[in-house]
Amino acid sequence: MKSPVPDLAPSDGEEGEDRTPLLQRAPRAETAPVCCSARYNLAFLAFFGFFVLYSLRVNLSVALVDMVDSNTTAADNRTANECAEHSAPIKVLHNQTGKKYRWDAETQGWILGSFFYGYVITQIPAGYVASRSGGKLLLGFGVLGTSVFTLFTPLAADFGVGALVALRALEGLGEGVTFPAMHAMWSSWAPPLERSKLLSISYAAQLGTVVSLPLSGIVCFYMNWTYVFYLFGTVGIIWFILWIWLVSDTPETHKTISPYEKEYILSSLRNQLSSQKSVPWIPMLKSLALWAIVVAHFSYNWTFYTLLTLLPTYMKEVLRFNIQENGFLSAVPYLGCWLCMILSGQAADNLRAKWNFSTLCVRRVFSLIGMIGPAVFLVAAGFIGCDYSLAVAFLTISTTLGGFCSSGFSINHLDIAPSYAGILLGITNTFATIPGMIGPIIARSLTPENTIGEWQTVFCIAAAINVFGAIFFTLFAKGEVQNWAVRDHHGHRN
Repeated sequence: MKSPVPDLAPSDGEEGEDRTPLLQRAPRAETAPVCCSARYNLAFLAFFGFFVLYSLRVNLSVALVDMVDSNTTAADNRTANECAEHSAPIKVLHNQTGKKYRWDAETQGWILGSFFYGYVITQIPAGYVASRSGGKLLLGFGVLGTSVFTLFTPLAADFGVGALVALRALEGLGEGVTFPAMHAMWSSWAPPLERSKLLSISYAAQLGTVVSLPLSGIVCFYMNWTYVFYLFGTVGIIWFILWIWLVSDTPETHKTISPYEKEYILSSLRNQLSSQKSVPWIPMLKSLALWAIVVAHFSYNWTFYTLLTLLPTYMKEVLRFNIQENGFLSAVPYLGCWLCMILSGQAADNLRAKWNFSTLCVRRVFSLIGMIGPAVFLVAAGFIGCDYSLAVAFLTISTTLGGFCSSGFSINHLDIAPSYAGILLGITNTFATIPGMIGPIIARSLTPENTIGEWQTVFCIAAAINVFGAIFFTLFAKGEVQNWAVRDHHGHRN
């Protein structure tokens, strides 16, 4: 039977030409307007959801600095004092009522990493459930559960380290369903030539980090650390109400979408989705295109999670900024990353639609920039000593360039198998969560005295892993829908 997808590669193993459907010979539907469209409304609402999630994920990184008894840190000799105190002594303007805990560095590492022990469990199940029954409720209740558990963080800390670790793992369970669920929704909502733009908007949640880090620092400074968790937990509950009210799983079930936009979306995806009811697990897991994303995702997240969880500690113990400055300066790199994600999404789709760059070429180039660039500047940041302004500049450039990956390997799941994008993201994110589980622990074990030399080792390891991932993805990635993603189990295309 002749394939309805004329530009599909002849086999999964062939490189061939990257002829993504709708880019060359296949007819294109005229683009529906962007303004007030249902698909962009979904992107912006998803953005605010992931904004909340990143806030919930990173606020502990700042609050933990204020939760730990400074005498414990001093007793551990964890500040090397290689750099001069950068901040002038500040007068405390409030009565600090938040409790202090005697948690050593190893304990802090386990607390920071515990989130990912829950996060890793729900990735693949969430992708499968979302592909079968839609991602709206799954994502919504994932955010709600994470928000509610966050509200109980001060209580769990009072009960002890075990309770706090367990609570953070439960938060991870809730948050673990969100990215696969959103990917599954985009498989029904994102036209191929708008994927980079729509996904870069919805996943540009680095702004949550940008706001959460300094705001958490301010709350800790003027009030106490408990209010950090009350604030962001409440915001998450409010977002859940809006999400349930305004969002639909597919264009067909959306109540206010225009008929023109609905037809535009459905016609653009008609030849890319599979009608088979069961998941082709064996061909999927044997696909080198999938494993290229796995390796890239793992490698990128090693650097990302190491900085996400430990940058506030690095700012305090090595560069020696106070807690108020700590939050602002820790957030600066993620502001750059957020801007880069938005701009790179626009650039990626323009290169494909207007300049006829192949999907594979765009994904490779953006991944190379987004992984090798950060590696270079991360290493540089470790070797400039106590030059505070240059350290912040290099860390900012490193994290900013990482934003290119949002239009690189991060959305490649939708290029190779849109019908199973949620499942694929669940698989890749499972592997990519491992760095979040072990990265902070390894980094803490490598920095017993918090010297510049110790942190140079941490940065060099992260950079080397990043470079390896970039090379592997460049060699083995694909940009076209794979045969197993559109054919039935007897080898026939749908």
